[in-house]
Amino acid sequence: MILVTGGLGFIGAHTVRALLDMSQQCVIATRTARTPPDFLARVSPRDLVAEQADCSRLEDLLEAGKRHEITGIVHLAAAPLRHGSPLDSLEENLLAFLTVLRAARQWGIGRVVQASTIGVYGGVTAEVYREDLPLPVESEHPLQAYKKAAEILGAIVAATEDLQVVSVRIGAIWGPLGRERSPFFAAPQLVHAAVRGHSNAVNPPPYAGDGIDMLYAPDCGRAIALLQTAATLHHQTYNIAGGRVTTNREVSDAIAHVAGGPMPVLADGRSPGAPVADAYLDISRLRADTGFEARYDLQAAITDYVRWLRAGHPR
Repeated sequence: MILVTGGLGFIGAHTVRALLDMSQQCVIATRTARTPPDFLARVSPRDLVAEQADCSRLEDLLEAGKRHEITGIVHLAAAPLRHGSPLDSLEENLLAFLTVLRAARQWGIGRVVQASTIGVYGGVTAEVYREDLPLPVESEHPLQAYKKAAEILGAIVAATEDLQVVSVRIGAIWGPLGRERSPFFAAPQLVHAAVRGHSNAVNPPPYAGDGIDMLYAPDCGRAIALLQTAATLHHQTYNIAGGRVTTNREVSDAIAHVAGGPMPVLADGRSPGAPVADAYLDISRLRADTGFEARYDLQAAITDYVRWLRAGHPR
């Protein structure tokens, strides 16, 4: 069985769904009891089990391992980076990651896939983010620093233990269970506004020419699942994204086509201080080693998300 920490969270739930669709059995490690989303609620307990466990406590993980034969781990759980000093959150996240690696070694499993972020590319001046680009040591945000540290520590463990530690740099993910408002891109909020019938609900309006590399959540979950289950991986780091920039104008046009009604209100041009071109993530490694291709183009993703929200789901 594949252990997925944070398996009831946004990306975690979609990863679990993708693993189940690949005929994998899953154990979800969750710190607090939570109601599973609709697309996991009716899965047979033979295929999906939730264990209340704190992944920073080795005894919690090993106790779960006594009840289930763990063959792989996807580590997506993360402590929130709180206001004020980041010390407690950084310590909690690093402790959880190292504890997961200890459990993996004790169980004798072959691969741990752990979530990194597009944020590690902060400060890199390139139009295409490739996994072999040098990353600056300096970090503008504690999350960037933690993810860089986790990648380095994972590589050290992989070099000295019989364990493959794979870091996945995840781009801008959106869709069911995700937050309505993101500080990084406008698409989720634009879709929510369209479902409510408010074309001017995003204030201030996003700039039409601004863009980001977006990937719909079910595709993100499938990419992670493919990396966990691939027979052979040739790298320790993989980008997970759409592999192209999608602008707010493209999102607006697709929403108008799918949801009907007026197009979302956008500001002309690009935001002040924006670079000449927005960067995207190169996903050649992911494609080569797993055969991954996104199943949702922009229109299909918005169609699915609108359907989800109109069914009464708040996120």
